[in-house]
Amino acid sequence: MAKSVGKSSSGSDAEFARLATVVSKDPRVDPPEVARAKGFGSKGLKVARKLFAFESKGRLVVKLPEQRVEELVSSGKGRRYEPAPGRVMKEWLAVGRGANSDWLRLAREALEFADRGRKGR
Repeated sequence: MAKSVGKSSSGSDAEFARLATVVSKDPRVDPPEVARAKGFGSKGLKVARKLFAFESKGRLVVKLPEQRVEELVSSGKGRRYEPAPGRVMKEWLAVGRGANSDWLRLAREALEFADRGRKGR
């Protein structure tokens, strides 16, 4: 399983910044001035102001279909995101840094899911 980091570290901050730079080149991703918000995922990546990826406590957190989250959790590639003890979010996956994590691939998968949701409305 990917290494879990308890607190946010400069390594994960830098890793997320690199990921955000790459993913933000996609024209569907909101530019930072549009994506700004306060609170939950305020420094995350968004499509049509809807959050799809952010960094929290050294982990990448992405929004994916509930079935996909279950699949990734079952295979040991991440955990359901729990912003507070006992508050599990079904469509959010938290993935630590490490050899088994592929942050960029998961962020792109989350972008596709967010964009499908936007088009479906």
